[in-house]
Amino acid sequence: MQYLNYVDYTVIVIYLAILVVLGMILKRMASQSLDDYFLGGRKLPWWALGVSGMASYLDITGTMIIVSFLFMLGPRGLFIEFRGGAVLPLAFMMIFSGKWHRRSRCMTGAEWMIFRFGEGIGGQFARIAQSTAVILLTIGMLAYLVKGVGLFLSMFLPFSPLICSIIMICVASIYTMASGFYGVVFTDMFQSIIILVAVITISVLAFLKAPDMSAIAALAGEVTGSAEWTTSRLQWLTSMPKGYEAYSHLTMFAMFYLLRQIIGGVGAGDDPKYYGAKSDRECGKLTFFWTNLMMFRWPMMMAFAVLGLYLVRDLFPDQSVLMQSAELIKTYMGNIDKSRWADALAAVMNNPGQYPDLVSGLKGILGSDWASKLHLLSFEGTINPERILPAVILFNIPMGFRGMILVALIAASMSTFDSTVNRTAGFFVKDLYQRYMRPKASNKELIYASWVFIVALVTVGFALGYTTESINDIWGWINMSLGVGLLLPGFLRFLWWRFNGGGFAIGTLSGMIFAILQRIIVPDLDERSQFLICSTISVLGCIIGTYLTKPTDRAVLENFYRKTRPFGLWKPLKNILEPDVRAVMEKEHRNDLTALPFVMLWQVSLFMLPMLFIIKSYGPFLRTFGIFAVSLAVMYVFWYKKLPSD
Repeated sequence: MQYLNYVDYTVIVIYLAILVVLGMILKRMASQSLDDYFLGGRKLPWWALGVSGMASYLDITGTMIIVSFLFMLGPRGLFIEFRGGAVLPLAFMMIFSGKWHRRSRCMTGAEWMIFRFGEGIGGQFARIAQSTAVILLTIGMLAYLVKGVGLFLSMFLPFSPLICSIIMICVASIYTMASGFYGVVFTDMFQSIIILVAVITISVLAFLKAPDMSAIAALAGEVTGSAEWTTSRLQWLTSMPKGYEAYSHLTMFAMFYLLRQIIGGVGAGDDPKYYGAKSDRECGKLTFFWTNLMMFRWPMMMAFAVLGLYLVRDLFPDQSVLMQSAELIKTYMGNIDKSRWADALAAVMNNPGQYPDLVSGLKGILGSDWASKLHLLSFEGTINPERILPAVILFNIPMGFRGMILVALIAASMSTFDSTVNRTAGFFVKDLYQRYMRPKASNKELIYASWVFIVALVTVGFALGYTTESINDIWGWINMSLGVGLLLPGFLRFLWWRFNGGGFAIGTLSGMIFAILQRIIVPDLDERSQFLICSTISVLGCIIGTYLTKPTDRAVLENFYRKTRPFGLWKPLKNILEPDVRAVMEKEHRNDLTALPFVMLWQVSLFMLPMLFIIKSYGPFLRTFGIFAVSLAVMYVFWYKKLPSD
């Protein structure tokens, strides 16, 4: 608390007060029906849904992990975040997968299973498997959020990371429980304004700090040891600090992550924003707006990385003191598990009187400001890149304004939390509780059931987060193991007519079970191995399950195909469409698939451009702008001009 003043506290209190008032106002609207509670009554405008999408994808934890890779690699850190932070599935959601989901007029992705596989045993099995998988995935996401929020807030408050995350998540849980999807969208709009102000301010500070690109390159070489920090080109082999050596093969990881996102993108889009959209056109427009708004995240994160370079140089002109400090702490405090390293540091900093000999030794190594420097110490005895973001706020942002930046990032994290929890509560209430437990439950009872579920969900998420070693550790597992359980079944459900509910359920659950067992038995398994093994198990489960169970009823398939009209292996059903309808559909498919690679190029270049500008890399900026302009032109011809009228 010594790092905040009354102006900071005032800003934070005002923000929380506005949040409470919004929750109370929106509670009445949200409680009118389940449609209102989970989808905003399908009446929200596309631009509001787009703003909500941006806010829900921008969180403290994700921002911290991306800043860490930008700090280590420069603009090339974007390629590592093909894993998830670059949100490449947005390209697929914008072109076709968003509208495919909207056409069902369902409320949740699990309800969509009945639309796709029917009311029989296969459809019910798929619905239960989808709901279970989403709940498990959300537990992983909550653990990820808990870890990041704790690491972030403990640098500003005299509490351990665990206590900080409990305070933050409790506030977010109460708000989400009260206001439902209305609260998600309207609060995200309010919070997006705060985020935008922070983006502009931090970006300007970093741009003015660095005289030119050569100065940044020299500084980065001194601090990180990378001689290629300012380049935006992919390289096969690059240097990485201790604890991150696995990412040295940068090109291989980027291509691997890209493949994962292409497979996942086809099945993406079962988001309340698409179920709540009014038309196919609005699905495209909201995602285009959403993606453009996501661009603002990248200059802010690059700005934090640049300011982090200056900060580390000033605090640690000799980085060998980091290893000495880490060894001293391990000697005095015994065998510390890596997952508890941040809590151990917090204990020393907040209660120095309990460790007099250790504190004396740290003062001798780090100087009188040992406590401040300790924030950046990693378990390996190097700079902890995951704490660069809060460290920059702590040391480089003026008091008063610091409170606004904190609110912006807290707002971003709460937006991600409320969107994730609201969506998962919808799966539980609509697809499990109401469907199989209490089919005649009143609207009031269903909302109460969602509250109980949210409390249980958050509790289990905390338990997992408490045992996580780092943000990168849990983020890699979510994307390359746990999330893969839904990846291939989600892909096949749109592209293969023979794929049925049994195949979806068995493929999903087998992948999820492997991910959980892998986390328990072999937690350090390489991300590439996680993906390859989990995807192999999942696809085998899909194929075996499909041929061991009855095909989907023909009438269900025909209804699905007439309404959704996906591309893929649907030859047995194409003849049910009138010739003119089929011709329009096939033209739509050609345009969508032609536009897709250019949309992905547009998205990646859109995110890269402001980062290159921040570090004054003007030559690569102009070349990247050429790619951006060509991609945008092709998108206009093959996508935007072809959008149907509302």
